[in-house]
Amino acid sequence: MLEEKLLIELVKYVKKHSSNIEYNICEPILYCKNNVCNEAQNIEIEDFINHKRKSPFNQVLFGFIDKKGFSDSNVYKKADIDRRLFSKIRSNTNYHPGKNTVIALALALELSKKETDELLSSAGYSLTECDTFDLVIQFCINKKIYNIQNVNEALDYFSLKPLIGAEA
Repeated sequence: MLEEKLLIELVKYVKKHSSNIEYNICEPILYCKNNVCNEAQNIEIEDFINHKRKSPFNQVLFGFIDKKGFSDSNVYKKADIDRRLFSKIRSNTNYHPGKNTVIALALALELSKKETDELLSSAGYSLTECDTFDLVIQFCINKKIYNIQNVNEALDYFSLKPLIGAEA
């Protein structure tokens, strides 16, 4: 059960950060003349992709599991994730889990904000400061509130959907 003092602090955190919405301006996409790139440009693109490509989600996840010294069963039980879903994540490098699943795994592993950002990024997600759900999750991570039930209580306080029971 979250204490009233912590809930008050959570409300202040969300209000403070939701007023600091930042906008990123995208640079225009450059197209090759007549939509045909020459061989040098193709090689440059391939080099860029090979240089920038990060490890897939399941490699990052299992790297954290090994680093933290947890067993697989401990993690999926603590994250309240079905064993079959966890097996699918382990065996399929192309499997793309839902954001709530990734967050639940980060909480189960008791990851820091930086580690959580790395795990989310490997699945193509991020936590923003313009979304109340994301702010609540960030608050819980910053306060080391890793219990899924407590996180769900904090989400419920803002009438947000819980992590548990969310689509994977």
